Amino acid sequence: MTRDAAVGPVPSSRGGDGLLDLVRVQARLRAPDGCPWDREQDHRTLARHLLEETHELLEAIDADDDSAIRDELGDLLLQVTFHAQIAADDGRWDIDDVADALVAKLVHRHPHVFGDVAVDSADEVLVNWEKLKAEETGGRKAVDAEIPATLPALARAAKVQRRAAGWGFTWRSREGALGKLREEVDELEDAADDPARAEEELGDVLLAVVAVSRQLGLDAESALRRATTRFADRAERTLALAAERDLDPEALGEDELLALYLEAKQAAARDAASDG
Repeated sequence: MTRDAAVGPVPSSRGGDGLLDLVRVQARLRAPDGCPWDREQDHRTLARHLLEETHELLEAIDADDDSAIRDELGDLLLQVTFHAQIAADDGRWDIDDVADALVAKLVHRHPHVFGDVAVDSADEVLVNWEKLKAEETGGRKAVDAEIPATLPALARAAKVQRRAAGWGFTWRSREGALGKLREEVDELEDAADDPARAEEELGDVLLAVVAVSRQLGLDAESALRRATTRFADRAERTLALAAERDLDPEALGEDELLALYLEAKQAAARDAASDG
């Protein structure tokens, strides 16, 4: 099935030749007479570059900058071919081994495409993905097993919840998830004067937010990243308005500051509409 799934024309402008050129260039850079810097690198020294390139791609996606997305994908692809060439130079594995394993994984985890399994929604696809992944690794593991603790907290929460959903532990409806979020917000309000309890309740609120995002088909990490960017822009506009009017933000009452913020928010919306 794996090999059959890969048969047919390559749906790209040059039939995949660009990827082959990249593999050739990467091998040349790592050759004995290649680039001294490239030859000195190993998996560990490249690790920070992988993280940097990933964040730069995320920034381009958030900015909806099509040209930058293409360029940053190239930088990220460079990291893949670089790591593969390092392994190939050591005689361990190469880029084809990486691709073959990935193709096999994709075919196995998409039986609704390459087999006769029927699914009704994208969420059901993710649930099946976790079950099939468990089959590959010898059965169900703990819902947080092998999910890096260093992942951003919202992203890790989403992955843990998706893993749990694969085994049936999830909200069945949007209403249920939203109701739990409201409940957790109420509990946070009740705990506000107790720092230890408030921290726990705040964590429950954030976890409930992630559950709602799953029900809405959204990514909480991306949503918060974009919201933070919007807030930063509006905060700058608010401070600029205050400066123009010779106002001290620290001396303003909460209602006055909020009114200034709403004015800045409306200005940002008008600018966005005119740019569109």
